[in-house]
Amino acid sequence: MALDVHHLDDSVLTFLRERHLATLTTLRTDGSPHVVAVGFSYDVEAKVARVITWGASQKSLNAKRMQAAGQRGAVCQVDGGRWLSLEGPVRLVADPAGIQPGIDGYAARYQQPKDRDDRTVIEIDVDRILGRG
Repeated sequence: MALDVHHLDDSVLTFLRERHLATLTTLRTDGSPHVVAVGFSYDVEAKVARVITWGASQKSLNAKRMQAAGQRGAVCQVDGGRWLSLEGPVRLVADPAGIQPGIDGYAARYQQPKDRDDRTVIEIDVDRILGRG
């Protein structure tokens, strides 16, 4: 079921704050899906999902290429009958100020991540949410 990205009800917002792992789907160079388990945070006001990672990871390489091509990615979390898939254009962020919201979001939802000199954040500008929260 498609949800209104601009008006998420309390059950959906609660589900997005609870500690759940998710999958991130990006695209390989051949167009096939690269799906990996991740933690993510969601900024309700900015409508941005963020996944922290590092520069040489396959997901970072895919996100950088996808950004240049204007392609879309998704994060999806499942808990029993509840599930949400957040979709939109992908962006790779590598500058220190730009990665901080991803680090802060991860710390709030999961735990403080280890420091990395090569930290990057994959951002998805969420324009479609499917599921049942």
